[in-house]
Amino acid sequence: MRLRLTPRDGSFDELFTRVGHLLVEATGVLAEAVGSPHARREELAGRMEELEHDGDQTTHAVLRRLNSSFVTPFDREDVYQLASRLDDCLDEMQAAVDLMVLYRVGALLPPAADVVQVLARMAELTAEAMPRLRRPAALVDYWVEVNRLENRADQLHRQSLAALFDGRFEAVEILKQKEIVETLENAADAFEHVAHTVETIAVKES
Repeated sequence: MRLRLTPRDGSFDELFTRVGHLLVEATGVLAEAVGSPHARREELAGRMEELEHDGDQTTHAVLRRLNSSFVTPFDREDVYQLASRLDDCLDEMQAAVDLMVLYRVGALLPPAADVVQVLARMAELTAEAMPRLRRPAALVDYWVEVNRLENRADQLHRQSLAALFDGRFEAVEILKQKEIVETLENAADAFEHVAHTVETIAVKES
């Protein structure tokens, strides 16, 4: 274990923990949007925008702290990358809800709805991991499980595409739902990128 001669700045822990909570709330909004009518989706899109804005503010707070701090919890480039990739998760989920509203799609196909449940679990794991970044080597189970979940999201993504192209849907509906499905897959990828960043931090800290 590398010996540190300077104390850590605990404000980073608080900020990353805050984003973790936002991710959990955002997946809840996303899950509700999947099964809601258009009018309710419009309301949920407004709430998702608030969460994404809060996430942006928290990310900016991390970067301001990074630029003003001599002591950081781990390498500066990793602090920046972790903040950026957490923000990507929120961005992709907001985009998915926005597309549901803008395209006025009906219910998503079951595999796509299942992806949202995978995202919810990814968010829970990420939120649990953020307060524990002081000991990243203890987070092996976190990044292994997130990687497994991302593989599951990949499978569901392929099932969604197969269902869309089975001949039941008009071309315009296929295009609309396909973009939403791919945005959900991007969100799963974003969560995996967060886990990879934490794994990189653990390797450097060991």
